[in-house]
Amino acid sequence: MEVGYSRLVTISTDNMLLTNEYRDGVGAHWTFLSDPGRKVQKDLDIAEYTDPEHNPMIPHVIVLEPRLVIFKIYNGYWFFGRPTIEELRQDLRAVLKKCRPDWDITRPELKAAWERGEHDGFYPMARPTGRCFGSKNKRRQGSTCSPQSRFFVSWA
Repeated sequence: MEVGYSRLVTISTDNMLLTNEYRDGVGAHWTFLSDPGRKVQKDLDIAEYTDPEHNPMIPHVIVLEPRLVIFKIYNGYWFFGRPTIEELRQDLRAVLKKCRPDWDITRPELKAAWERGEHDGFYPMARPTGRCFGSKNKRRQGSTCSPQSRFFVSWA
């Protein structure tokens, strides 16, 4: 998903060469991280104990809010436990609704603020495209958007 200032990161237990081959093979355009030492697997205690020979991680998808706050976790051990694109879209909607004060611009107080010339709280006036992931110094004071906003983290 390359919309709405969201980012996708995949963490693989394969070495860098195999991880890159997999990413290229599926035509992915997002970040893949290689963790052959299984640090993430150990830290999160997500070893798939039913396959000790290959020692894979239990597949998870974690949806994060700004500042890396966990919004939802999907356990993908079974295929049907993995999120659909629609579920991820709904999650993004819910996260964005929480962090965008101008989510519902039909609210009377927002219309009144606009009419008073107070445009700072409205997209794109407050955050033109690209500023959401800018440096902390460039972000608008009080902004809930951060460089860590709305990530999906999955394990391959």
